[in-house]
Amino acid sequence: MIKKDKLSVKVYANRQMMGEDAAAHAVAAIQTLLQKKPEVNMIFAAAPSQNEFLQSLSKADVDWSRINAFHMDEYIGLPADAPQGFGNFLKNAIFGKVPFKSVHYIQGTDYSRLLQQYPVDITCMGIGENGHLAFNDPPVADFNDPVLVKEVELDAACRQQQVNDGCFSALSEVPTHAITLTIPALLAAAYIFCMVPGPTKAQAVYNTLNQPIDESIPASILRRHHNAILFVDTDSAKLIL
Repeated sequence: MIKKDKLSVKVYANRQMMGEDAAAHAVAAIQTLLQKKPEVNMIFAAAPSQNEFLQSLSKADVDWSRINAFHMDEYIGLPADAPQGFGNFLKNAIFGKVPFKSVHYIQGTDYSRLLQQYPVDITCMGIGENGHLAFNDPPVADFNDPVLVKEVELDAACRQQQVNDGCFSALSEVPTHAITLTIPALLAAAYIFCMVPGPTKAQAVYNTLNQPIDESIPASILRRHHNAILFVDTDSAKLIL
């Protein structure tokens, strides 16, 4: 394991092993929390980088009836049934697979009130190729954001990543705006599990760990969280090994 400031980094031989162990860590955190409180509130990211983690987590022996699930970010302007929609991704990957007590899809001001009503315990996330957390791209990232939810214009690098991931066939198809939880909303969790596999994330992983903690690399703020783990495979870790 590598340690950078407060951030722990765990490296795995492949993304399947990474996803399985990240899920095991999340399950352990859930069990610990459920011994102390009646319900657990979790935020989930939607991206191919989360596939192995969500697949493993959805099979875990957990009392899902005591867990409230929250959706991290979403495009603005896609049809409701678009397969690229993050809510649809999460519904297929986990929200529709396990019996959560409640599932909340991201929206406007009402969503902020929900997050205040159900303070986050666990954030499950990734890092973008441009270092973003959720849709907090470098131009709009704010470590001291005064709001929990906001609408943003997507950075060109962020939109290109959606093409690189195979979610869209061309840049022109990728929406230009989105709604996202802010960085303070994400980092309010007692536990953060951040899954970042694949060769296209190698530079982002390097920057997260080695560049100054600054909004130009939004994920660098993870190094200040008291209980965050970055899970990577040998592809995404190739610049730090």
